[in-house]
Amino acid sequence: MTNKKTLVIGASVKPERYSNKAIRLLRRYGHPVEAIGLREGTVADVDFKTGFPKIDDVHTVTLYLSPSRQKDFYDYLIKLQPKRAIFNPGTENDELVELLNNQGIEVVENCTLVMLNSGLF
Repeated sequence: MTNKKTLVIGASVKPERYSNKAIRLLRRYGHPVEAIGLREGTVADVDFKTGFPKIDDVHTVTLYLSPSRQKDFYDYLIKLQPKRAIFNPGTENDELVELLNNQGIEVVENCTLVMLNSGLF
């Protein structure tokens, strides 16, 4: 398996949150992880930031933000030019999907946790 640098947007320090579980599972599978949350924090060995930090060579962005909160990230995501964006359950957003598709970014509507555990990541 190739390790894919992944940016988790919507990171949370709360262990019951799916973004938190995703960070831990991504690290367990050996993927480099960056994360952005509403507040700074740390999960596993990943310190996450707020805002729109400069991050290079992102392969995958996995979203844990509701569509209404995603709007602030549209330009940022396009500038990152990831190879793929994963919309986890509850984050589906036709407007952002179209913007990403127009930039040649692969869009996946699936659960990052399921993808990791089933070898689809």
